[in-house]
Amino acid sequence: MNTVLAAICLACLVILLLVLLLKKIGQPYLIAYMIAGVLLRPAMASLVPGQVEVEQVGQLGLLFLMFFLGMEMKIPDERSLLLKPVIAQSIKILLSIGFAFLLGYFFHLKIYYTLTLAALFNFNSTAIVGEYLSRNNELSTSFGTVILNILLLQDLMVAPTSALFRFMGAGAVSISKLMIAILVCAAIILLLRAVRHRSFFRATILKGLKNDHELQVFLGLLISLGFGALAELAGLSSAIGSFVAGLCIGRTVAFDWLENALKPFRIFFVALFFITIGLQLDPGYLLEHAGVIAGGALLVLVSNSVLSGVVFRLLGYNWQQSLYGGALLAHTGEFGLLACSLAYNLHVIDYEFYKITIGITGMTLLLSATWINVLRRLIQTSV
Repeated sequence: MNTVLAAICLACLVILLLVLLLKKIGQPYLIAYMIAGVLLRPAMASLVPGQVEVEQVGQLGLLFLMFFLGMEMKIPDERSLLLKPVIAQSIKILLSIGFAFLLGYFFHLKIYYTLTLAALFNFNSTAIVGEYLSRNNELSTSFGTVILNILLLQDLMVAPTSALFRFMGAGAVSISKLMIAILVCAAIILLLRAVRHRSFFRATILKGLKNDHELQVFLGLLISLGFGALAELAGLSSAIGSFVAGLCIGRTVAFDWLENALKPFRIFFVALFFITIGLQLDPGYLLEHAGVIAGGALLVLVSNSVLSGVVFRLLGYNWQQSLYGGALLAHTGEFGLLACSLAYNLHVIDYEFYKITIGITGMTLLLSATWINVLRRLIQTSV
C-alpha cells in the first residue's frame, strides 16, 4: 500500500507542477496529463507492469469520458446538422484512402501497411476534440455539433475496421457478428434520432428519482456501463455505447443533479485517459527515432488538416471555418491506437512499423492542442 500511495502522490505532484507550468504559457491541461504519463512511465511500471493493463485503464477512462461528453452534447433538431457529418465523413474516407495509397506508392509500402495508414488518417480523438470544444464553449454550437457527429460516425467505424484487419490477418471473421454490429449501428442512429425531440425516459417511469441522489448515481452508472457492455458484445467499442448512454441521460430531466455532481469525476477521468496515453509512449524509442516520428507526425498533422479542410469547404463552410475544422481533425486518435494494436496482434504489420505508428499517433495527440491553437490564431489574425 505504501508503494501505491507513493506512486499516486508522485503522479499528483508531477501533474500539479506541469499544470502550473503550462498554465503560465497558455497551454491546455491535456498536454500536462500526457507529458506526466511519459515522465511517470518508470515509476508506474510496478503498478501497471504490462501494456494490456495500461490499455485497460485507459479504456475505462475513455468510457467515462465519453459518457460525460454525451451528457453535455445536445442533439440538434436541424436535419442538415445530421446529414452534413455523414457526407463529410464519407468524403474524408475516400480522400484518406487515396492519400494513404499515394504514400504507400511513394514509400513502397505493402498493401496491408497502406490500409493501416488509411485507418490512422480516418480516426480522430473524440476525447481531445470534445474536451477542447467544451473548454471553449463550442460544444453546443452548430459547427461543434457537426464536428462531434463526425467523430461519432468515426467511432461507429471501429467494428468494420476491426473486421477488415481480422480478415487481412486471417483471423476469425464472423458474418453473424458483422451483421449484428451493422444492426447495432443502425439502432444507435435511430436512437439518436428518437432522443432529438423528447426525453429518453418517460417521467412516469422515473417519478421520485429526481430527488433521490443515490438512485441517480447507481442507475446512471448501470446505464453507462450497461450500454458500454452491449456495444462491446456487438463488436463496437464500449466507449461509443457509453457515449450514447450519456446522450440519453442528458435528455432526461430527472438526472439533472447527476450531470452537475459528476463534474469533478469528469476531470479525473480526463486526466486518467491522457496519462495512460503517455504511459504507452517509450521515451527511449521516441528519442532514438525522433526524426522519423517527428516527420511522420508533422506529415499527419498537415495532411489531415488539408484533407479535413477540403471536406468542410466542399460542405459550404467559409475558409476560416474550414481551416478551423481541419485543425480540430488534424491528429490521429485513440481508435487509431486500437487499430494499430489490432493490426500488430494479427500479424498484419510488423513490430517496427507498429512502434513507429504508435509513436506518431502519440506525438500528434501530444501536439494536437498546440496545433489547434496556432492555426486558430493564424486564422483570427488573417481576418
